[in-house]
Amino acid sequence: MASAEGNLDWQPLTARPELVAAPVAAAAETVPGARVAAIDATLADTAAFCEAYDVAPEASANCVVVFGRRGEDSVHAAVMVLATDRADVNKTVRKALGMRKLSFADQATAEELTGMTQGGITPVGLPADWPILVDEAVASAGPVVIGGGVRGSKLLVDGADLGRLPNAQVLRLTIGAEA
Repeated sequence: MASAEGNLDWQPLTARPELVAAPVAAAAETVPGARVAAIDATLADTAAFCEAYDVAPEASANCVVVFGRRGEDSVHAAVMVLATDRADVNKTVRKALGMRKLSFADQATAEELTGMTQGGITPVGLPADWPILVDEAVASAGPVVIGGGVRGSKLLVDGADLGRLPNAQVLRLTIGAEA
């Protein structure tokens, strides 16, 4: 039966920092109890990952990087939602960030700014000035699987710990959410 742990060999993140991107390893203390597992990088995308490793989609959370602009002000931010949900980027997320225009950040810029690989970007270890918006469902989900900063690993963390990351804010962010 699918679960958050699936059939992976989870190990303490602090014992296996080489499995994750350097910024994630450097920020390991921000997610106490985080565990890491190596995966086949070709199976990093959520649907393939969940099927191959028997992880429940509702126990998997995705991180998207957005870029917003309002006049001369601009911001990059991370948005965390469960794999079974979709973030309301055009309304709820845009308003939460106070931006007039908001779009998904392009891959090259996201990778350069985070030091992570697209498909593995995670809120753990993001630049200190980035807002992190965590959907309420992620924060209350218990154990969730998130990226490890590279496509070849995943982290298992308590969703509530994501809401306690520096610059994190827990909100209702999914389609149909009210700002």
